[in-house]
Amino acid sequence: MSENSGRRNLRMPNSDEMFGVVTEHNGGNHVRVQCEDGKERMGRIPGRMKFRTWIEVDDVVVIEPWDWQDEKGNIEWRYTSQDADQLRDEGHID
Repeated sequence: MSENSGRRNLRMPNSDEMFGVVTEHNGGNHVRVQCEDGKERMGRIPGRMKFRTWIEVDDVVVIEPWDWQDEKGNIEWRYTSQDADQLRDEGHID
């Protein structure tokens, strides 16, 4: 891979994670996420990301749904706008 191509190796979801798009910020450490499986979930921003990573509406994220409550999940990763464009170009997200 050449340095001029602009392609980067990005973090991909594990088997229990999926892509999602933030649709609403509910204050504090909670966001509403439209997931790739068609469900809308309440996402919780964990403390390790809360003050280091700013999550806004329309950001592409990786969410891990909870085993015991499928309508909620933890935000595991946020992609920059360039990374999200790369994921769209490669067909990983719509």
